[in-house]
Amino acid sequence: MAESRRGQAESRTVAGAAELSLDAEALGALRERLPQVAEETIAAIIVEVPSYAGALSGRMGATIRAAVQTALGNFLDVVGGPQEQGVALGVRSEAAYELGRGEARSGRTMDALLAAYRVGARVAWRGLADTAVATGVAAEMLVKFAELVFAYIDELSAASAAGHADELATSGRARERYLEELSRNLLAGADEDALDAGVERAAWPPPRSLTAVLLPAAQAHGVRRMLDARTLMVAEDVPGLEDEDGMAVLLAPDMDDEAGVDRGRLLRMLRGRRAIVGPHRPWQQVRASFLRAVRALELISDDGDAVDTEEHLVELVLTADPEALDDLRERALAPLRSLRPATALRLADTLRSWLLHRGRREAVAAELFVHAQTVRYRMGQLRELFGDRLDDPRYLLELTLALAVPRPPETET
Repeated sequence: MAESRRGQAESRTVAGAAELSLDAEALGALRERLPQVAEETIAAIIVEVPSYAGALSGRMGATIRAAVQTALGNFLDVVGGPQEQGVALGVRSEAAYELGRGEARSGRTMDALLAAYRVGARVAWRGLADTAVATGVAAEMLVKFAELVFAYIDELSAASAAGHADELATSGRARERYLEELSRNLLAGADEDALDAGVERAAWPPPRSLTAVLLPAAQAHGVRRMLDARTLMVAEDVPGLEDEDGMAVLLAPDMDDEAGVDRGRLLRMLRGRRAIVGPHRPWQQVRASFLRAVRALELISDDGDAVDTEEHLVELVLTADPEALDDLRERALAPLRSLRPATALRLADTLRSWLLHRGRREAVAAELFVHAQTVRYRMGQLRELFGDRLDDPRYLLELTLALAVPRPPETET
């Protein structure tokens, strides 16, 4: 596409040059004036385009001055005769394209680059026109000469703009690859040296903390745009989520109180997206946030509301070792196994409420929608089953853990 644009501009410039007739005296005078015009052009760019104020000094400045003078010299080659036109334009278009790429790598914007071209075109035309008039170039030829100057500068600026855009696209793709590599290393828990190297390659300024967010891959890009620009993302083949098709992970920077960021705002942003938000952790330790979010996948409800793992710490702790929890339930609730399932379930619910409300009978009755006397009766049954163990703090802890996540106890029929 860039080649096509350069070819179109080149054809217009060559067509204009074919209509221009300058004698040898005028061309000689113009060539003698080139060094001065180049200096005037550079001086004007420094004054009028702030982005170039410090870029046109020293070794770089000498290189650019030589490039400006060469470009103007090649322009005179174009107007000097057909035998030079194709070579001159081809060389300058490629050089201008590479200039645009270099300016992108230097961090200067395309607006600054095009502004420099506009200033250069104006100043160069003024200097060349003064010399052309002094050598007696006719008014008609002078008009065509002006058209050719600006057509030539347009061709060069188009080539530079194409180079600038291509470099940004290329470097942007490369940086995205580096950012994804860094993201995967963070999720894998890579060592500090590997993470520091990844940060440098990706030119990523590390935040104080990162928060892992799991969400459908189809929504990841949209959410990422609403977050801090440093947000990292893995949208495909997320390590640890191989069994969860279509899930992606975002690593959001500084979503913590110290950073002054409202975690609630993030959760409201994710509402309806079946997302899971892990805890914030120092950025090198975000794998811990990710693993907790992965463990919370089963907590996603059918209504699709976002899950904050900070609000489900009890469930996450109790399900960290399912076999250990099953063994604890088996041992702590053993006295209920001899009862009919319905009776065992009622007594387990009563015992759970009694533990959580610290024995306040009215509160237990309100939660279970029964009379306080019913609670008294059931607790009498439980004391017969469990005996003095209901006064043992250690056993009460085991009961509390066993009953913390509601589930019917194992019973015998």
